[in-house]
Amino acid sequence: MDITGEYRIAAPRQAVWAALNDPAILKACIPGCQSLVQRSDNEVDAEIQAQLGPVRSTFTTRITISDRVPPTSYTLTGEGKSGAAGFGKGIARVSLTDDGPGTRLAYTAELQLGGRLAQIGSRLVSGATAKLAEDFFATFAREVDQNAVQVAAPPVAAPPAVRNSGRHWWLIAGLALAMLVLFIWWRRAH
Repeated sequence: MDITGEYRIAAPRQAVWAALNDPAILKACIPGCQSLVQRSDNEVDAEIQAQLGPVRSTFTTRITISDRVPPTSYTLTGEGKSGAAGFGKGIARVSLTDDGPGTRLAYTAELQLGGRLAQIGSRLVSGATAKLAEDFFATFAREVDQNAVQVAAPPVAAPPAVRNSGRHWWLIAGLALAMLVLFIWWRRAH
């Protein structure tokens, strides 16, 4: 699944670049990040608790930074594993361009899921994954500039019930989980 987005940040590109490379800022912006340890200039280990669809789990993640062109762009490649829940592999390309006195931050991300996560309905998981990416970049943009604005909404749109964090989300997640349990029971019975 592909996820894209863009933010206009009222800060110089060098300041945004510095924030993108600051482990403390990144840890504060990653939803569910419990720890973030920089292993080298190009490797970061993280422990992230996330909920993708009805599956909530803690992922041990290794992120590699490559194609670094300061203060313009870099590529993040990561793989998160979580025992029974499965795994997620992803790549994100982040670019910064001057936008008048500010900076335009654009990102594209691709994600592949395996294990139990891949068996859940793709709409639920893609909506939840897109929401996690949106949350990270929105929080990051506001960390650097309280008045940062999203320029373009990500094209991967989840149904309204999945994107809302109210009762509708839990109802759909509960129904999906119930359908999964019924499917497993039916497979065992036949």
